[in-house]
Parts: sequence; structure tokens; C-alpha cells
Amino acid sequence: MDGARPRSFRATVQYDGSAYQGFQRQRRGPRGEGASIQEELEGALARLAGHPVRVTGAGRTDTGVHALGQVVGFTIDWPTGRGDAALLRALNAHLPPDIAISALSEAPVGFHPRFDARRRTYEYRVVNTPVRQPLLRQRAWHVVAALDEGRMNAAAALLPGVHDFATFGRAPVGDNTVREVYLAEWRREGDMLLFRICANAFLYRMVRSLVGSLRKVGEGRWSVDDFAAALAACDRKRSASAAPAHGLYLVAVEYDSAVAE
Repeated sequence: MDGARPRSFRATVQYDGSAYQGFQRQRRGPRGEGASIQEELEGALARLAGHPVRVTGAGRTDTGVHALGQVVGFTIDWPTGRGDAALLRALNAHLPPDIAISALSEAPVGFHPRFDARRRTYEYRVVNTPVRQPLLRQRAWHVVAALDEGRMNAAAALLPGVHDFATFGRAPVGDNTVREVYLAEWRREGDMLLFRICANAFLYRMVRSLVGSLRKVGEGRWSVDDFAAALAACDRKRSASAAPAHGLYLVAVEYDSAVAE
């Protein structure tokens, strides 16, 4: 690319994860059925650059999980004169319809989307109606039994703070299952119940396991004390079954002001 020089960028990505095997690159090869979000992003960048480009993400969302605010980083030869907006448009032109770059800017020196992140926020959506809603079948978990959000919020109120969350997930790397949660709350919008949780980091399947267990509280099958006992047990067998992936959204990733721009 004439006049181009290597430049590092930070981008915010939205995606419908229904057709993908999560964010992280899969061993079986790029693109096609069962590809990952990372593979699609790297494919689009490679077509622009004419050579492979590695993408690093802030979070390794699972198969079927969606994102409104995934953050990625990459380095590509791009002329300064063409501007960041031109790169954003070019990338979106090479991405499939279910993935889009919503914001892009030059990254600070040494920026790492995952290791520099200070807070991550997820939202889980439950459609709580007697009859299923087909248009939401890949967007929210359909739960027929009436859920008491007051009881669910009473249990969720136990989550903020520093806790060992071993009951609700496993560490992606190593064996440290202690995390700090800053916010955990339910709200109802008509037939939709939304669970928002913000933490410094998450265990593998932590949010989905929490939602599955909080559902039991909402249905009256667990008391708030039962949920508290499960949290304190630090025993993966004490969790209820994890909620399905299609109701989960990575909403935002936050950074210190020094790396925010």
C-alpha cells in the first residue's frame, strides 16, 4: 500500500454470535461454517493488507454469545493521510452482515485489549412469557415459569465485592477463581428480564451459571440462602445448569483513562 506504515488500532466490534464458534480462532481453519469472530476479522484485514494480520480481543466470548462492545487490537500498514474513518469503512465493507466495527481509533503505544481492560460488563436477556417468541429465539432465553425479580435481585445483591466464584465457573488460565464484581442487578422491561453484571474479569461460563442459578431463585426452587450457600461452597457441582449462550451479550469493556483514547 503506497505511503503506508505500520499503525496499531483499537476497534469496538458488534456481532451476532449465532453462526459463530465464539470469538477465538478455531483450529479447524478459517471461514466457512463454524468460523470464529476473530477469523472473520483477520480475514477482512488480510484482504486489505495483502498479508495475514493478527487480531487480539478483550474477551473470548463462547459459541453463540453476542457482543455490543467487544474491543480488539491489531496492527496494519495504513497511510496516515487516508484517516481512521476510511479504514473503518473499508473493514466493514469486507465483513459479513452479522459483524460490524462500530468505532475505531489509533491505539496508544503498547495497548493490549485484554490485559489493559479494567472492567467488563455483560448483559443476559430472559424473555419471561408462557408462550415462546420465535423472533427472540436467538436473542434471549425463553423461561415459561413466572420469575420474581425481587427475589432474584436479593440474591444478586450478594455478588458485588471480592469473592471466590469457583461454584459458577473455572479459570480460563491457571486456577485463580477470585474475581471482583462491581454491579449485579436485574431489571424488567415488559416481558423481558435483563441481568447486568460488571466485574474486573470473569470465569469461563460464570455469567451463564449465575443466571441459571438465579433463575432457580426467581422460580422459588432456591431460597436466597440456598444461593448464598452455593456461592460460599466454591464447588462447581453446587451451581445450577448454565443458561444458554444465545441470551448473553458482552456490552462494554472499560480501560483506565491513560489507555482509553
